[in-house]
Amino acid sequence: MDYRMCVDTLAKVHENPGGVPRTVRQANVSRLLEALGRPERGLRGMLVVGTNGKGSTCAFAVSAVAATGARVGSMPSPHLQELRERIRIDGVPVTRAAYAAAFSEVWRAVEGHDLPVLPQGVHAATAAVHFRRAGVALAVAEASIGGSRAAAAELGLDVKVVTGIGLDHTRLLGTSLAEIAEAKVAAAQDGDHVVLGRLDPEASTAAERVLEERAGLSVWRVGHEIRYTARPAGHDGPRGPVALVDVSTPRAVHRDLPCPLPGAHQHHNLAVAIASMDALVGRGHIQEPDGDRLRARLAGTRWPGRLELVETRLGGWTGRLLLEGATNPQGVATVAPEILRHARGDGHGGPPVLLFASMDDKDVSGMLAPLPADWPLVLTRTDAPRAADPAALRARLAPDRPGPCVTAEDTRSALHRAAELAGPGGLVVVIGSLRLVGESRTALGLPPA
Repeated sequence: MDYRMCVDTLAKVHENPGGVPRTVRQANVSRLLEALGRPERGLRGMLVVGTNGKGSTCAFAVSAVAATGARVGSMPSPHLQELRERIRIDGVPVTRAAYAAAFSEVWRAVEGHDLPVLPQGVHAATAAVHFRRAGVALAVAEASIGGSRAAAAELGLDVKVVTGIGLDHTRLLGTSLAEIAEAKVAAAQDGDHVVLGRLDPEASTAAERVLEERAGLSVWRVGHEIRYTARPAGHDGPRGPVALVDVSTPRAVHRDLPCPLPGAHQHHNLAVAIASMDALVGRGHIQEPDGDRLRARLAGTRWPGRLELVETRLGGWTGRLLLEGATNPQGVATVAPEILRHARGDGHGGPPVLLFASMDDKDVSGMLAPLPADWPLVLTRTDAPRAADPAALRARLAPDRPGPCVTAEDTRSALHRAAELAGPGGLVVVIGSLRLVGESRTALGLPPA
């Protein structure tokens, strides 16, 4: 099976032509791993769950663990441009050939044992098979949705990380912070080490309730066992202002850690990642990193599609695109200060243009609320199976929204329309959907990263 066939096959998994119930496809992940000879056996590392910040936390964690000299596999979710981005070693996506080889092994097991699974189950099994083939024993896995029911939870990684809890995926996880926290924190099993990011009181109470049901846990919480402070580094990096972050955990104090990803929220994500690294050290999974090497690896951390500023040419237009994958109101509110900072420093004169798409179950008005309502808005749809139609998005906007609003049928045409509205040298903010960010990167000719 070549790479193109892998992509086409997975599309059919999304469609679920047999109509197999979700619960059955979910339960089959463990059976699939058994049929594959338990490729996850021997893997050590961390499972990262939460509403926002998972990808950035994983990127920092990969940098930190790699600073110890260990090879580390990672499983970001979702991918932006290509499936192979979901399997990485030391932060680098695998080749198409390597992905196809692992996927083919998984698919033979799916068909040979008649095991319909969710797409996330295929992703987790394919990553585990590749790590076994590559001799990688350390993994940083990102849960897609949920916690104990996430396919990546089947890998048995014994450090569980909760970045934060917000209202998202309510159709699957519940309509309150407490319900969502319970669903995500349920990933923790007896004997695990749990790292909790900063949580809303309602979510914190629910998380503690779940953890009380587990035996033999070690639990570190931001603001309690984990503390951090940040200050300007005194210089800007290639992607904007750089902060230096001091992080203390019950195991160590780490000073002057560079945070190259923009936004104050990334200081929290960096602290959570460093605490997770310390948990791995404490469990004997990795060695203590050298301080200089740790700082050097962190300084090189990149995470495309999160406040990623691109100076580009699109047809006859030259300007800047700010790509941000926030997919819920809490995420947009978190990054809004950075978006406004870019708008103030634009020097163009006219307002930025928002290019927006989302899934059909998202709170559109809530997502747009943190950004100025008088900015021009272009609504479009991606090729995702449950992408909202632009006309439906428009109908869900606040009726008194003052800014101009237009629609476009697809990402490429939407980019050209937004560029026209922004004018030469203007700023276009691409937001609302990671699929939109990925399709925009592809339209701009940017390679998967």
